[in-house]
Amino acid sequence: MKVSLRKCLWVQVASLSFWPILLFAQSPNLAQNLADCRNGRETCDPSKLSPSQSADVALAGHGRNVSNCRNGYDSCDRLKLTQQETIALALADHQQNVSDCKNGMTSCDPSRLTQAEARETSVAEHRRNIDDCQDGLGTCDRSKLTRPEMQEVDIALRQRNVSDCKNGIGFCDRSKLTPSQTIEVTAAEHEHNVWNCQNGWDQCDHSKLTPREAGQTAVSEHHRNISACKDGQETCDYSRLTPPEAKMLADAEHKRNYTACRRGYGYCDPSRLTAEENHSVQLKGH
Repeated sequence: MKVSLRKCLWVQVASLSFWPILLFAQSPNLAQNLADCRNGRETCDPSKLSPSQSADVALAGHGRNVSNCRNGYDSCDRLKLTQQETIALALADHQQNVSDCKNGMTSCDPSRLTQAEARETSVAEHRRNIDDCQDGLGTCDRSKLTRPEMQEVDIALRQRNVSDCKNGIGFCDRSKLTPSQTIEVTAAEHEHNVWNCQNGWDQCDHSKLTPREAGQTAVSEHHRNISACKDGQETCDYSRLTPPEAKMLADAEHKRNYTACRRGYGYCDPSRLTAEENHSVQLKGH
């Protein structure tokens, strides 16, 4: 009898000693299940929730439904909204529809607009058409313009054409330029060409440069070539260097090579070292 009692007590003690381990193993699973339930995942197991957790999950689900309704998602269940939430949603939907109509969105429902909102939408649509016409967009409907608006649009289009011609962008129609505008555009094109040449860009036309501009461009190109040679770039043209510049670059490269060999860091070509430098490098290595 005593032996059986001892065995029973030992089993109970052993069970209690393993209880924290079981709790620790289940804890992450329960936490994950709670997270799954709060986020409405299919892996949620409601039977593993405590009463307080169930209430928390229900609250999170309600908030998610409100958000779905506000965003117009199909998962929205309007029957689960409170009266205040239903009113707030209706207000938000109405305001969104008004905004869509004023901005010409396809989601606009004109039948839901009040008379005042419909008038505002009509005004916004007319203004948008004027802007489209002034910008030269295909959505422009000139038949909806008044005579003063048509004159305003024509002035804007002429100004845009002059700007496009001057900047070399968009669609430039030189035939629509006045003599004075043609002079302005020609001067702007010349300045653009000078700028391109001095910066070494492909759009440069050397034949259009004045002698003074050609000289300035040559100086800029020479400086760029020296810089490219110093940096070891493939665009370097050593044949365009003057003898002093070539010697300066050769001396600088010789010094860099010697420093790299001495420090053991960077590209080193021992064959280009003098006998004295080579001896110094060997001593440094020891």
